[in-house]
Amino acid sequence: MSHFIRTTVLLVFLSLLVLVMGNIAGGRQGLTVALVVVFVMNFGSYWFSDKIVLAMHNAILLPREQASEIYAITEELAAKAGIPTPKIYWIANSAANAFATGRDPKHAAIVLTQGLVQTLNAEELRGVIGHEMGHVIHRDTLTSTIVATLAGVIGYTAMMMRWSIVGSGYGQERSRDNQANPILFLVFSILMPVAAAMVQMGISRTREYSADDKGAELAGNPLYLASALQKISMAVRKVPMAGVNPAAAHLFIVNPLSGANFASLFATHPPIEKRIARLEAKSRL
Repeated sequence: MSHFIRTTVLLVFLSLLVLVMGNIAGGRQGLTVALVVVFVMNFGSYWFSDKIVLAMHNAILLPREQASEIYAITEELAAKAGIPTPKIYWIANSAANAFATGRDPKHAAIVLTQGLVQTLNAEELRGVIGHEMGHVIHRDTLTSTIVATLAGVIGYTAMMMRWSIVGSGYGQERSRDNQANPILFLVFSILMPVAAAMVQMGISRTREYSADDKGAELAGNPLYLASALQKISMAVRKVPMAGVNPAAAHLFIVNPLSGANFASLFATHPPIEKRIARLEAKSRL
């Protein structure tokens, strides 16, 4: 329950950031627009989260006849987990990565890149699919998609705020009663995305560990996932995934924008070394 409350608080905080930015950018009118945006984004993310993320990454449904082994693994692990078999999608991208989406186990999808399938063996694929199924079981997929959507809105709004200062002399065209200091305006446009990134970190990092544990359990051997994480991390160092919105980076099993396992304030994923060490320790139990 504490994890649920913590996640809820962070999502509420992220929604409030959108409202604050709307108020700063446009006063009462901006706040009204932001309220509508928050409602539409949260409503849309709940009902259409899978379609939003799949379209964002140009994912297509993977035909069974082209990937019978992957379907066999997925069906076996889903039966073991006691959930409906998620749909399998494919991204024609040479980068190695994967993620899951969908509002609940009945509407879940697991997405694999071309590079991932070409890089991993069958046992490692079991580990990755088990990990993503862990996100589905824990219903992380809904939360992660809402976070990605709201963080994207915050990032876009912040960019527009900065451009408004440069392009139109912000503060000179607003009424005296509703005028804001342009320096303060700029500061908020920088700090809001930073705050959103911290919320993403707070939500996603602990969820990765939980999904690793469930993936190891479902796959039958923690070393399958440990080996997969090692290969994916090395592959991403060589070929970062092009076209990924930073607001959606936390959805992937490994950060698709950089293979560097930096222990920074804004890292959306736990360090790969720690994840692998945890899995190796589990294999010795």
